[in-house]
Amino acid sequence: MTGTLLRGLAAGALGTVVLDAVNHLDMAVRGRPASSVPERTVEAAASALGRDVPGRGQARRSRLGALGALAGTANGLAGGLLASALRSAGVRFPAPVGALVAGGTSMALTDGAVAALGVEDPRTWGREEWLADAVPHLAYGAAVQAVLEGVPTEAERAAPVRPASAGLTARALLLGLAAGGRSSLGLAGPALTAPTRPGAPGHRSRPARLVALASLAGEVMADKQPGTPDRTQPGPLVGRLAAAAAGGRALAARERANGALPVLAAAVGGLAGSVGGLRWRRWALSRMPDLQAALLEDAVALGLAAAACLPGRSRPLLVAVPR
Repeated sequence: MTGTLLRGLAAGALGTVVLDAVNHLDMAVRGRPASSVPERTVEAAASALGRDVPGRGQARRSRLGALGALAGTANGLAGGLLASALRSAGVRFPAPVGALVAGGTSMALTDGAVAALGVEDPRTWGREEWLADAVPHLAYGAAVQAVLEGVPTEAERAAPVRPASAGLTARALLLGLAAGGRSSLGLAGPALTAPTRPGAPGHRSRPARLVALASLAGEVMADKQPGTPDRTQPGPLVGRLAAAAAGGRALAARERANGALPVLAAAVGGLAGSVGGLRWRRWALSRMPDLQAALLEDAVALGLAAAACLPGRSRPLLVAVPR
């Protein structure tokens, strides 16, 4: 874990330096002023927490500028740590894809916070604003990916992963579809069907299985309640996609395979399952009782999860017994 942590901090630090360098180079070439978004984001975050940045005049502006820069550094380090943890978990993207994923994730976190706090609406940005935001983040992603590939951990050297098969990727897609219907299946499916032999890839303990079963039962019951939020709202949707991606990684870990394609396939399946499940419930609303529609969706989601998770489980090792 130490190798993963230190590598992640190094990747995030280099990525942040590169991002700032590209951003300042753009300012020097085009003569544009520095963006005030970081300072306004800090101010909006403090206001949302019921606090205020102390000081007046230049002193307050200086504090806002410093806090905005520190928030950007924290975001860059967090992105590096996340990318390093994913690679250690067996999710190893090709270099161009890894750079896009790391840069896109950092950009999404930044722009998501800006939009959520009401600082700006990225949907209103023009071409120049998007380029000024995207190019530095892509440079950040390339720097992070370079460190990840150049500094493998001891565990990665000792246990290389093989490419994911088409069958594994397809099963990850099915699990994502199931998680789009019932998000807990993303984690519960692999856990409840995991190998029982200690030490086997993907093994889960009995307490972990019980927790997975309880979470699944809880969601099945909560889904039938009238106050359940729309699954395609940003918060619930992100949770479903994360659960689906985690399930794809778990399926890949069973087979000691690269989790990049299974994770992406599961996330795509999670999005399709979330949208499709919502449309099904709305279509069925005027044709059958909502409880019946929900139970049918339960059955489909459980069937998809079973089809995804039951095949490909590790078999017990054959032991040769001498005569």
